[in-house]
Amino acid sequence: MRIPPASKHEATREATAVAAADVTGSFPMAIDGSAFGWTAGADEAAGVLARFADAGGRLVCTADHYAGGRSEVMIGRWLGTLRDRSSVIVATKVGRHPDSPGLSARAIVRATEASLYRLATDYIDILSFDGEHPEMPIDESLEAVDMLRRAGKVRHLSASGYTGRRIAQVQGFAASAAYPVFRTAIAEYNLLKRNPFERDLAPTLLRLGIGGIARFPLAHGLLASEERGRLIHTEGRATEGAIDHVGRHSARVREAVRRVAEEHDVPLRCVALAWVMCQSEVSAVMVRASDIDQLDGQLAALRVRLTRHQLSTLNRVSA
Repeated sequence: MRIPPASKHEATREATAVAAADVTGSFPMAIDGSAFGWTAGADEAAGVLARFADAGGRLVCTADHYAGGRSEVMIGRWLGTLRDRSSVIVATKVGRHPDSPGLSARAIVRATEASLYRLATDYIDILSFDGEHPEMPIDESLEAVDMLRRAGKVRHLSASGYTGRRIAQVQGFAASAAYPVFRTAIAEYNLLKRNPFERDLAPTLLRLGIGGIARFPLAHGLLASEERGRLIHTEGRATEGAIDHVGRHSARVREAVRRVAEEHDVPLRCVALAWVMCQSEVSAVMVRASDIDQLDGQLAALRVRLTRHQLSTLNRVSA
């Protein structure tokens, strides 16, 4: 028998999770396609996507500018091999491609049409505004998405790299004008970078019923390294982002993650991913993989069940 929520706050969290699952699917992981065309070739990308789908995954995230568009092309080739296109939730971002920069109506329509062509699909499940672009009136951007939605080319709208305040502003305007509203929001979130998400974004997502999609859950690979004092980039590509986290705080967090990982007899990355997936405002965690072995190593996190004591320890050390 289902136990009812203990409070109005918990009921709101549950309703948000259900609404987000309608958009992102119920699987707690998503594929981050930024490795495709960069550290993963066409065959590797197809292998990763196939293994992800076999594991029950549905949400595949990319952007029109990743690898100059090659990420979308590789995903599109794989989509063409499927018997049922609707079994996959395709999300892409527009706003940063050099051919269609910004969020003007012209840029959004042009970028979306180009993404549809590269993805070899008739529709995009989730279209994200990549960055706030405050120079562009939001009504123009929303009008373009509304036109694309009415044409059946876009189903849902998302925000990437937005503050909670900006999401609330856009959401209020969109609701009052019957424009498409944000259904998901993409943001960096991990044990080494908590405050921007938890203090600013998460309360807004909870209040508005928007699902959170966590990027860089391994802190650009720092939370995947098994060796003390050495960076091992296992999120799909080496980035400079990990350097920003290096210091005494990250050392303490990594040591706490290591102890929990030893208790479960799993790699560090599994504990780091499991912690993010435990957060109620997170609908899906995005994982990057250049090959099947990397993906399998991250899918293993689905089997990790952190105890309350372990969660408390990780929360305290990473605060």
